[in-house]
Amino acid sequence: MTTSAHHSANAARTGGTVTDRLVEANQRYADRFQDPGMDARPVLRVAVVACMDARLDLHDALGLELGDCHTIRNAGGAVTDDVIRSLTISQRALGTRSVILIHHTGCGLESLTEDFRHELEEEVGQRPPWAVEAFRDVDQDVRQSMQRVRTSPFLVHTDDVRGFVFDVKQGLLREIDPAV
Repeated sequence: MTTSAHHSANAARTGGTVTDRLVEANQRYADRFQDPGMDARPVLRVAVVACMDARLDLHDALGLELGDCHTIRNAGGAVTDDVIRSLTISQRALGTRSVILIHHTGCGLESLTEDFRHELEEEVGQRPPWAVEAFRDVDQDVRQSMQRVRTSPFLVHTDDVRGFVFDVKQGLLREIDPAV
């Protein structure tokens, strides 16, 4: 198995950057690309909100194909105002009905605090307008995320909102009971 680290080392030796490697890969992709003839509406009418962690291959882990879902990712899989914006567009304009929230074990946000914002302010002279969304209990953070989705006045489909923790060592999802 060839890892991305191996590719990065090769790019560094040949004088190219990681971005150069990705653009070259896109050219190879485009050379064999065939328009699948689908529109932006997800076939399964589901939106998945997940952490941006590179260890999560959501399509493979969930058995999804191109066109099956909308995927919204950020640090921690936090349900922020921008995630609500994306989910609102996904539901109201593009027909999704279900929301799946996926956090994971060993998340980097478990080791941060809101002090991160204060440190940034000291360094750059301006406090970020966004919250870090750090947490200590991944299960509780999933519950909070489910609650944010279920109580948003902008979302019209909140009856099928489920939350999970993905185990990065085993590859398994563990469903979180919102009522605990």
